[in-house]
Amino acid sequence: MGFVKEFRDFAVKGNVLDLAIGVIIGAAFGKIVSSLVEDIITPAVLGPALKAAGLEDLSKLTIAGTAIKYGNFLSQVISFIIVALVLFLIIKAANNLKKKEEAAPVVAPVPTKEEVLLTEIRDLLKAKA
Repeated sequence: MGFVKEFRDFAVKGNVLDLAIGVIIGAAFGKIVSSLVEDIITPAVLGPALKAAGLEDLSKLTIAGTAIKYGNFLSQVISFIIVALVLFLIIKAANNLKKKEEAAPVVAPVPTKEEVLLTEIRDLLKAKA
């Protein structure tokens, strides 16, 4: 029973549960970011460039006479760069919000009764000397 108890204690620790929740939320957030990039940003950015080059789809670019689809690779590289940029902007915005929350004015702590009495005693002793 010792092994089972140890495993249960490990599995229900806060860190393991937090990690599991983080992975699940990360996967869902990844879908949102992927959709944003693939459905909105990439067509808006690459659409005009592809039309100007006479291409409708990057994946159709291949080396003649081979099965090498370098267009697919280019598409994935461009998607990665756009995803990285979008995540950078999201994290930067979140960090700016955190800074604003931290920038709230700090109120000086009110001295305790003991501190007030000690200050008065110190001032009286200075006045006598």
